[in-house]
Amino acid sequence: MKTIELKSKMLKCSYDELTADQRALVDIAKEQTNNSYSPYSNFRVGAALRLSDGTIVRGSNQENAAYPSGLCAERTALFAAGAVYPDLPVVSLAIACNANGQFTKVPGSPCGACRQVMTETEHRYGGKMEVILYGEDEIYVFESAKDLLPLIFVSENLEG
Repeated sequence: MKTIELKSKMLKCSYDELTADQRALVDIAKEQTNNSYSPYSNFRVGAALRLSDGTIVRGSNQENAAYPSGLCAERTALFAAGAVYPDLPVVSLAIACNANGQFTKVPGSPCGACRQVMTETEHRYGGKMEVILYGEDEIYVFESAKDLLPLIFVSENLEG
């Protein structure tokens, strides 16, 4: 038996320490919380992603009375990008959470399903996707979605 240690790297910073492009993406993600349909949880999540050509795609969480039928903000944005711009890689994704009318102090973390979709998106295009998680008091920046889900499940796992 052998113990293997997995490590992830993230940058913890403030809004002012972000680049102009990162701040713009965070601002759009924050705006997108207004488009959330979340009457059950009152937890509004917004996402904004930048494609390799600079195009911005937006998403927000969409709840449903049949709870499993809802969809997270990250996946609405990533699936929209894949459907409308299938040949353009996603280079950056920002996520913001608003609970009961206030942005969370610390960043919300993507659920497991979103992490899987994020890493599949990276794998699909063969490059890294920066992930920015916004919180009022601190912001986390990951160089790659794989830092959020190091043991990814991709197409090669389906081979015999």
